[in-house]
Amino acid sequence: MSKPQNRLLAALPEEVHERLYPHLEDVSLLLGQVIYESGERLDHIYFPTTSIVSLLYTMEDGTSAELGVVGNDGVVGIALFMGGETTPNRAVVQSAGYSLRMKPNVLQEEFRRGGPLQLVLLRYTQALITQMSQTAVCNRLHSVDQQLCRWLLLSHDRLDSNELTMTQELIANMLGVRREGVTVAAGHLQAAGLIHYNRGKITISDRTGLEARACECYQVVRNEFERLLG
Repeated sequence: MSKPQNRLLAALPEEVHERLYPHLEDVSLLLGQVIYESGERLDHIYFPTTSIVSLLYTMEDGTSAELGVVGNDGVVGIALFMGGETTPNRAVVQSAGYSLRMKPNVLQEEFRRGGPLQLVLLRYTQALITQMSQTAVCNRLHSVDQQLCRWLLLSHDRLDSNELTMTQELIANMLGVRREGVTVAAGHLQAAGLIHYNRGKITISDRTGLEARACECYQVVRNEFERLLG
């Protein structure tokens, strides 16, 4: 039996994987699809494989900012194993693709065993908290150019392609900045030969150059994920 493409599930021993596998459903996620809304009861937990999901906080006036991104390195719906059934943020598909999902009771039963799944999920939660904390710092202290570099690198880490399908308006919503700011920042990166942007598609042309231009926040998050999850 082949291992799933989600890194957390693939890291589990075969015996755990065999218990979970019959309960995993492969689903297609569309760009902009809302996985769950703030305050809603979570019906499934998602393990993205080829998709990326953005965790957003939306204010009363409709403005939003991204708290973190989840791809094939993680899980969407940590509240379901951390003691809650709702969360104050919303989850929106940032990059279309596929995800494995399962009902909460199956995962919760395995989590309560206190074995490998619990350890992997708790380590991932710690890594996600680091990403959220660093995102808050980055959004407060660094330029839109640097924020965009961080965002592109984090997204690229979670895809098997150099191409991202994403409009500038959606990026602005993720970063919590004005669209004009993203337009200017993307223009700077394109002029430097780091990316190519055309009609909602961003191609990363120079990954090394993008890393050099990014602020320290990207590397802090990446190091923590590697330390905790290998």
